[in-house]
Amino acid sequence: MLTHRDHGLRGLLARFTAWEHRLAVRFNRPNRRRFLSVFFGAVSRLGDGLFWYLLMAALLLMDGVAALEPVLVMILTGIAGTLTYKAIKATTIRQRPCQRHPGIRLTTLPLDLYSFPSGHTLHAVSFAVVAVAYYPWLAPWLAGFALLVAISRLILGLHYLSDVLVGALIGATIALAGLWLAGLF
Repeated sequence: MLTHRDHGLRGLLARFTAWEHRLAVRFNRPNRRRFLSVFFGAVSRLGDGLFWYLLMAALLLMDGVAALEPVLVMILTGIAGTLTYKAIKATTIRQRPCQRHPGIRLTTLPLDLYSFPSGHTLHAVSFAVVAVAYYPWLAPWLAGFALLVAISRLILGLHYLSDVLVGALIGATIALAGLWLAGLF
C-alpha cells in the first residue's frame, strides 16, 4: 500500500524525469547543425581516451622520470573509474536519451549500452584533476576540455544531465582518492 509520502516521492521523481527528458531534447538541438555535430562528435571521440593517452605521453616526454608518478596515478584512477562506472551501469541499466526519445538525433555511436553514469565525463574529470594537481598550469586547458567532453555527451544525445553530473562527481572523488593515496594530500 502506498503512503502519502511514497506517492509524493514518486511524483517528484516522475516530474524530475520528465524535466530531464525535455532537457535532453533541448541539449540535442544544436546537434542538428552539421558543424556542431562534427565538433562535439570529435570532442567525444577524443574523450574516448586518445586525448588522455597523448597527454600522458606528452608529460613523459616533457618531464621524463618526474612524470612517472602523475601518469601512474592517472592510469590507476582510469582503471578505478572504468570498474566503477561499469558496475554502476550494470546495476542501473538506464537507457540512453537517444534510445528513449525518437526526436533525439544520434550522430555518434555509444561505446556501451547504458547511460548512467557518463564514463566519458567521469574519466575527463578524473584525469584532469590528477594532471592539474601535478601540473597546475594545465588547469584552464584541461578544465575546458573536460567541460567540452561533458557537454558533448549531452548534445550528442548519449546522456542525461544527471548522468554527466554524477559521472563528474565520481570522477572527482576517484581522482582525489588517488591523489591521497599518492601522498599529495
